[in-house]
Amino acid sequence: MAAMKAWLLIATMLAMNSAPALATVDVAALWDFNQPAVSEQRFRDALATAQGDDVLILQTQIARTWGLRGDFEKTRSILLQLESELPRAGAEVRVRHALELGRSLASPKHQPEQQTETTRRQARSAFAQALAIARSSELDALAIDAVHMLAFVDTAPADQLKWAQEALALVLASKQPAARRWEASIRNNLGYALHQLGRYDEALVQLQQAVVLRRQGSNRRAEREARWMVAWTLRSLNRSDEALAMQLQLEAENDAASTPDGFVFDELVLLYRARGDNERAAHFVQRRAALPK
Repeated sequence: MAAMKAWLLIATMLAMNSAPALATVDVAALWDFNQPAVSEQRFRDALATAQGDDVLILQTQIARTWGLRGDFEKTRSILLQLESELPRAGAEVRVRHALELGRSLASPKHQPEQQTETTRRQARSAFAQALAIARSSELDALAIDAVHMLAFVDTAPADQLKWAQEALALVLASKQPAARRWEASIRNNLGYALHQLGRYDEALVQLQQAVVLRRQGSNRRAEREARWMVAWTLRSLNRSDEALAMQLQLEAENDAASTPDGFVFDELVLLYRARGDNERAAHFVQRRAALPK
């Protein structure tokens, strides 16, 4: 933990010993979040020709691939090796380092038992450092990333709503394309927080807007996930006919893409049981059970 404290002190330094080389690597183009090992190899391949800050940025993303695989110690080990370079690095390196340090302490991949008051405090500090540097350096997309990660530290629905609203404000205020691309994800998070608070009508508005945005992109899997959120909320609004039709459509599309989704099956079980159709409910129980563990 001493190493983490050292980083937080380094991240507050405003004076730089030398002018850093500007980053040029397109991190987003190399990521496949569903295949972190594949992404790691892409980053390692890019290191062969990288220079300046790009070398450090690529290594922060290699660290992130290990976090996505649940090996947070490996993530922190890689980040620790970069700390001596931070005083001479540019803002993007320092922001990304802080983000990955925070993610190694609090993220969707963490189990509840891995979270303590100490780890939450350290994660919050790391994300706050990332946000401060990103804002001062006009790295809008990374500032949004930092805010949205705070919802994994402060997990009460009211806090999640607060952070989603703050993140959306940053998205809408930015003219940077990378920042604007966050809108679908942030509206999804906002809708989820509203749903958790029982504000289903408001949640539906946000989630439907997320679907519209996803349809403008090329990630069909993300679009299907956004539509699942809409159908889930329709069920909470007792609009079960609409919810059922959407989930059945998602089942068909996922099957066609060879990506069956257990969450779709779970919803279909609930919807058919509510109708008293236990035979159809049992069918989807079986489909859920047949999925790889």
